[in-house]
Amino acid sequence: MNTQANVVTEARAESQAITSAVIPASRLLFWSVRRELWENRWIYLAPLAVAGLFLLGFLISLIHLTGRMRAAMVLDPMQQYDVIARPYDIAGGLMMITPMIVAAFYCLDALYGERRDRSILFWKSLPVSDVITVLAKASIPLVILPLIAFAIAVAMELIVLLVSSAVLLAGGASVGMLWTHLSLPQMLLLLLYHIVTVHTLGPAPLYAWLLLVSAWARRAPFLWAVLPPLAIGGLEKLVFNTTYFANVIANRLTGGGTEAVTPPDAFPTHPMTHLTPGIFLSSSGLWIGLAVTAVFLYGAIRVRRYQGPS
Repeated sequence: MNTQANVVTEARAESQAITSAVIPASRLLFWSVRRELWENRWIYLAPLAVAGLFLLGFLISLIHLTGRMRAAMVLDPMQQYDVIARPYDIAGGLMMITPMIVAAFYCLDALYGERRDRSILFWKSLPVSDVITVLAKASIPLVILPLIAFAIAVAMELIVLLVSSAVLLAGGASVGMLWTHLSLPQMLLLLLYHIVTVHTLGPAPLYAWLLLVSAWARRAPFLWAVLPPLAIGGLEKLVFNTTYFANVIANRLTGGGTEAVTPPDAFPTHPMTHLTPGIFLSSSGLWIGLAVTAVFLYGAIRVRRYQGPS
């Protein structure tokens, strides 16, 4: 039995070597990513559904838009900005949180699902290496989802701005305050920066950990992903009466400690937010997190290489 498995493994390795000499790895990676999007349409349908619900709520709130804008005229400039920017902040916040939730569910099922439905037998018969397969799956939370979220956020905020302007003009109100208090290009650039730094690079080790668990777990990957960190945090608290490990996990989930913006608790699109990319790129936490991400992804590659159907 082992001899037969070794022969199959060697034949697959030889086939992949021949294919890699004919088809560039970048092209194989591109088609592997397209396969992920084709098989998991909810990757982009879920953020679109959230955006649709937001726009529905926004359209309902337009009933009171003219009154709110007239009431805001007696406020000071910063209060006016808070009133005007509220729907844009909500839209940006939704597109920061939703991709993280989608990414977590995707990573947990990415490698486990193909073993559960036994499609791994088909995909392993193709001349695509485990490295390319895992990297293609890792690109979904680290590249594709942030781009999808930003594109949807751009569309949402443009719709909000244009519809708000049309409603104000139809109601006989001025759109001057709306356009002077908002700098949409600046807000969107700040949002993109925040998505990439805090909500993509920050939790990258957690996404890689979920992929590793997805490749290894025979059953209940969610429990295997959650219980070990809980056990480590509980043991640390019991033995040392500290919460260092729990704080590290919480910081990765919330973007804390990344030092990407100042002040750290400022909303990313607020005009008083200052970007600190130099501090962020020189942060030891960033590079340690990326190193841990690489280790987990390497582990997922090695585990998938020898895993069969569940």
